[in-house]
Amino acid sequence: MLRRAVEDISTGSDSDYSSTWISWFLSSKGNEYFCEVDEDFILDRFNLTGLNNEVANYAQALDLITDQLDDEVQDELRGSLDVQARLLYGLIHARWIVTARGLAKMVEKYKRGDFGRCPRVLCQSQSLLPVGLIDIPYEKSVKLYCGRCEDLYSPKSSRHGSIDGAYFGTTFPHLLFLVYPTLIPPKTGPPLDGPSSANNNSNANSSEGGSKVRQRRGRGEELLPDATGTESVGEGISTASVALKAERYRPRIYGFQLHETAKLQRWQEATRDRQVGKLEDLEARAS
Repeated sequence: MLRRAVEDISTGSDSDYSSTWISWFLSSKGNEYFCEVDEDFILDRFNLTGLNNEVANYAQALDLITDQLDDEVQDELRGSLDVQARLLYGLIHARWIVTARGLAKMVEKYKRGDFGRCPRVLCQSQSLLPVGLIDIPYEKSVKLYCGRCEDLYSPKSSRHGSIDGAYFGTTFPHLLFLVYPTLIPPKTGPPLDGPSSANNNSNANSSEGGSKVRQRRGRGEELLPDATGTESVGEGISTASVALKAERYRPRIYGFQLHETAKLQRWQEATRDRQVGKLEDLEARAS
């Protein structure tokens, strides 16, 4: 990811830096998932507690984000500082989107479908939400969570797929639904997040790329099992082993699972384990 960030920076023109750093960052390709963090939030050092241990050249990276960096230092260390500034902004972003103002901005993007829509037919183009599977940077890339089928998906774009999941954190999707309960997707019927846009999206998919979507879903490319090394299920690959590697989003609020959600997930995982056991028995008999 760092290599890609440096490559993107090296291809930018001088005019890219004529505006503020944050506006340049948000307008860069691949950063469409991010929202603008209020400057007041960034300047309040209480909100940045602990980030100085996560980011090298923390003070200079913060000055770059807030457009207070000395021009001479900026020219000498532009490449490395931009990488650190991206990391710092991403970690600040994860804290910002769980505040009231940050959630409001992300809700607008969610309603517009900026994060993509679920590829499952029965989800009827339900809007997705970005989520991190771990809050530690450089561990896992961002995934997309569907509140309807409760599954995780990988972004279609490689640019989005290289975004660090820590920039959104493990709290955001579930907290959004707690704060905005009217946005909780129904399990049946049309989605609540803008039926007109969802219908347009569904029509476009059916007329232009319906067959491609079905083919991709059949090959397992859209559905995430964050399965190391296997993107498809075919001959010589155990269906049960792929099912066991499928990673689920565990809703947490600042690291703690909610009781009712945790109880439901234990039942869901027990049911899945029984199904996996049946698959293993069938495969054993077949072999």
